[in-house]
Amino acid sequence: MTLQQEANSWLSPKALVTSPAPEVGSKAPTSSKLQLPRSNGKPCVISFLRHCGCPFTEKTFDQLRKAAAENHDVNFIAISHSSEEATEKWVFAVGGEWDVTVISLSISNLWHVLNPWSLYSAFRLAWQEKITNRPTESGNRWQTSGSFAMDGEGVVRWSKVANAADEIPDFGEALKALGNEA
Repeated sequence: MTLQQEANSWLSPKALVTSPAPEVGSKAPTSSKLQLPRSNGKPCVISFLRHCGCPFTEKTFDQLRKAAAENHDVNFIAISHSSEEATEKWVFAVGGEWDVTVISLSISNLWHVLNPWSLYSAFRLAWQEKITNRPTESGNRWQTSGSFAMDGEGVVRWSKVANAADEIPDFGEALKALGNEA
């Protein structure tokens, strides 16, 4: 990781035209770039993470791992916005292994990333849980995050798109929406 890579993570990339997040009750969208495990009929919780290195990404990933460890009847998927190489390095650094598909959710704005509450939350995570920024080797700080739960038929039963960088999804809510208790 170089100082230039870290600086580049603050550059806002060109905005992409994306589809809106799926609504509860709708069929989850499909894509050849992301194959969801629907064939086994198990429900699925999927979380699109911000950039690797973000403390809120690490906290979200940690919560996702905990939920997965307690709910073997549900598929859990984390989607990174960073390159495969940077994602693998980051996953190793935070203590877990998983398969990743790299796709883009969307780009945020200055207030999403640098609002006072997100900054305070970043300091609180560092102080209370020792989760801090890690080097940003790939991706950027403008990536948004969102998490969704789909039943075994691929119907969205829970949706949480972050309104600010510091929002951590409650996977217990996702599991309740699927009929599982957290």
